[in-house]
Amino acid sequence: MQKKGTIKKAVLAYSGGLDTSIILKWLGEEYGCEVIAFAADLGQGEELDFIPEKAKNTGASKCFIEDLREEFVRDFVFPMFRANAIYEGRYFLGTSIARPLIAKKQMEIAIAEGADAVSHGATGKGNDQVRFELGYYHFDPSVTVIAPWREWDLNSRTALEDYAKKHGIPVPTSKKNPWSSDRNLLHISFEGDILEDPWAEAPEHMYVLSVAPEDAPDQAEYVDIEFKNGDPISINGEELSPANLLAKLNELGGKHGIGRVDLMENRFVGMKSRGVYETPGGTILEEAHRGVESITMDREVMHLRDSLVPRYAEMVYNGFWFAPEREALQTLIDDTQKTVNGKARVKLYKGHCRVVGRQSDTNSLFNVDFATFEADEVYNQADAEGFIKLNALRLRIRSMMNSKG
Repeated sequence: MQKKGTIKKAVLAYSGGLDTSIILKWLGEEYGCEVIAFAADLGQGEELDFIPEKAKNTGASKCFIEDLREEFVRDFVFPMFRANAIYEGRYFLGTSIARPLIAKKQMEIAIAEGADAVSHGATGKGNDQVRFELGYYHFDPSVTVIAPWREWDLNSRTALEDYAKKHGIPVPTSKKNPWSSDRNLLHISFEGDILEDPWAEAPEHMYVLSVAPEDAPDQAEYVDIEFKNGDPISINGEELSPANLLAKLNELGGKHGIGRVDLMENRFVGMKSRGVYETPGGTILEEAHRGVESITMDREVMHLRDSLVPRYAEMVYNGFWFAPEREALQTLIDDTQKTVNGKARVKLYKGHCRVVGRQSDTNSLFNVDFATFEADEVYNQADAEGFIKLNALRLRIRSMMNSKG
């Protein structure tokens, strides 16, 4: 860590929220350096409208807003969904998968602008500090990273709000919505305030992307999703770009109250934390992807891939997107997806989505002649007797040995 005063220019990953607004001002005061604000457009919508003006008013010399929506879904979300990666069986990794892309673009700006440092607003207790900084060091092993939460004495929300008032920085939190949130095309997350009580139910007015399941339409809706090499390419016959496809699924899922998750997760740094998430489109996408895999993927290949899913999800959650082990595993996973071509029909109804149909014209491994309960000429059922006896041999031997004992 270089001493204060030696940094001339820093690029800050800036959201316009409480933390990064204060950090922007703090960097200028504490380090006396020029600060460039960078915000990644990952699908936050109107949340980005006020950022350039606010960044300038808070002391930024420049403010970059980069539209990364297509790259985010195509090169980060889709590869992760080819792996069916869900952390601890519940979390769709919406925040985790966004951080390596933000770090990538932030480093590109730092190089282009001749900055000698990068900074972020992640706390010293969370996972994001790891995700951001592993990304920074991947692109520049010698980069200087400024992590204010690990330096300053503003160790509470109250202290931050006092600092903001002192410097005339608008405070985006309120008594009505006091929790922190992170939004992109894959999800929106909520943490803090009332959610720090693991027994307290999240208030209904907190949710943004979905209606309450009990308020969803009484009529089910059917959606056909087509896949090519494991990636979705169309909805109900309409081909869409990756970002537009996920946005459409968010709209459909949100209307039916799909994708709400309330969980206690194990952070990489060692503590448990509570998060509430809305992932409507991702929930539908994972279900549909599984449906097409079920008819096109070889059994042992599927079982091998599934055995690696927890490890892959941990890599993403812990910030090792650019690590060689994730890249090697991605190569294996992508190879398993070459036959995942076809359609899944998903039924959406009051918070639930499930595959009710699947088909593949080119890669289906389902053969009705073998699987039928009716008469067939391709399968001799008597062959099963020898198959069963061979598989039972070790169990029979153990039983005989126990009987002797």
